[in-house]
Amino acid sequence: MSQRMHLHSLQLFSALRETFKEGYSAAKLYRDIMAGITVGIIAIPLSMALAIASGVPPQYGLYTAIIAGILIPLTGGSRYSISGPTAAFVVILFPVAQQFGLSGLLIASLMAGVMLVGMALSRLGRLIEYIPEPVTLGFTSGIAVVIATLQMKDFLGLQLEEMPEKYIDKVLALSHALPSYVLPEVAIGALTLTVLILWPRLRLPVPGHLPAVAVGVALSLLLTTLGYDIDTIGSRFHYLLPDGTAGQGIPPVLPEFNWPWLQPGPDGKPIEWDFHKLAQLVPIAFSIAMLGAIESLLCAVVLDSMSGKRHHSNVELLGQGVGNLITPWFGGITATAALARSAANYRAGAQSPIAAVIHGLVVLASLLILAPWLAYIPMASMAAMLLMVAWNMSEAPKVMELLKKAPTGDILVLLTCFSLTVLIDMVVAISFGIVLASLLFMRDIAQMTKVTDVSDSRKQVPEPLPEEWGVYKISGPLFFAAADRIFSEISFISAEKRCVILYMDAVPILDAGGLSALNHFLADKFKQGHFVIIADLQFQPLKNIAKAGLKPIEERLAFTPTLAEALEIASAKAIASAAKDGQATPVPAQ
Repeated sequence: MSQRMHLHSLQLFSALRETFKEGYSAAKLYRDIMAGITVGIIAIPLSMALAIASGVPPQYGLYTAIIAGILIPLTGGSRYSISGPTAAFVVILFPVAQQFGLSGLLIASLMAGVMLVGMALSRLGRLIEYIPEPVTLGFTSGIAVVIATLQMKDFLGLQLEEMPEKYIDKVLALSHALPSYVLPEVAIGALTLTVLILWPRLRLPVPGHLPAVAVGVALSLLLTTLGYDIDTIGSRFHYLLPDGTAGQGIPPVLPEFNWPWLQPGPDGKPIEWDFHKLAQLVPIAFSIAMLGAIESLLCAVVLDSMSGKRHHSNVELLGQGVGNLITPWFGGITATAALARSAANYRAGAQSPIAAVIHGLVVLASLLILAPWLAYIPMASMAAMLLMVAWNMSEAPKVMELLKKAPTGDILVLLTCFSLTVLIDMVVAISFGIVLASLLFMRDIAQMTKVTDVSDSRKQVPEPLPEEWGVYKISGPLFFAAADRIFSEISFISAEKRCVILYMDAVPILDAGGLSALNHFLADKFKQGHFVIIADLQFQPLKNIAKAGLKPIEERLAFTPTLAEALEIASAKAIASAAKDGQATPVPAQ
């Protein structure tokens, strides 16, 4: 029965199944259509801008929004998510495009798709729960800074032939190129950005992306008539169709099936792939898979909080994997759930994954119908949109709040992840951030584990004990980070005691490190001829002690289920010792 439930939990189309199971009416379809049109309008310019930022022509962003934007929501586990190219991938994909071209991006996406399917089958859908918020905020804000930096070239119209690989070199190259800025380009970018910032205040149902781009195009056309040379999608990108038709901008044709490894490399010619080149893509694919999993699951969690619904995390990973396995065969680059577009989808009234399908069809219609006009979009407007995306992605207000109110350890984790993301690599940042957060967490938990001498506590020990006896209460987990310190303290404060009671009713966990420290403590006490009683063990420590083969030793070690029984043994031994020495019989402890 349990196995059947697990298999059911990984069925594709789970979000779509649930929607139809609840009842799907014509009214819901209408709301899905309107939501899909709304988010499709947002996705058209963004998909092109993200493809350009990733180092490939804009049509590949549209292909991604069409194929992945339809496939992933249908097969996944989150009913409101909108998938497609996202800003988070730019920092990973841009260097790959420079080194391996479109072909490398598509093969890396295929590899990532396989890894995402593996994550789903391994039930890693709760992955997001194990990533602390400072880590998430750190790497997302770091990615935002890198994206914003990359947009400065087009936003300012700088004359920069090649963007260096390292961030510091990027900043230096942009600084040196600053004198080459083009004022008309700056004006177009600034106007587009201004519209994007101010448009939400109008509270109109139309999203601001289309008006912002339209204003940018209008200013661009005006400046062109005045004799200025404006960099647009049409002037920068060209295409050649199989029938020999050449054109500027975006080809108005459907995405076609093609072998990813036969797509052009950085020089426009197919790469001769070998094992060494493919091996170079494996860590990149892992980065893509990890980021795709985090982004999609984080998006699903946010949508759950907005809608009150629940997503299926493993099915969502499976849908993301399927999407990234199929999309590259049609020229689409890496895709995952986009939080901003998904939130806009829900706010626009989406009821089911059908809204995401409509969004994909809207993008498809724009490709076939609007391609000639899309060529007029200025590159500065594209850069302005991505600057807005970067700002929203950075979650600057949340970062500032965390810096003001969070514990020092969380601040350290955030700043570390941010710095490593910007200066080195996102995967290094996430890995190091999780390790650092874990170490700081273990330090905090270890500090919570304490030992208290309760020998004179009448609440714990009702009657006085002989002087050579001591009762020590351990509170907290006895794991590797705390156990050595705790037993060192007990050894120090019980040095003069011949008999020691370890009261462990408040020890929930005893790991291998704790067991090793306990064994060393016992060995030291046995050498000195001392007697130890371990009292009131919880189930987990008792199980591990039994598994380790630690058993009672006559006149050396005893175990009791309660502290009261340990005190009775102490009293009996004290009476026996006193009788042996011919002393007065002490009062037994009750």
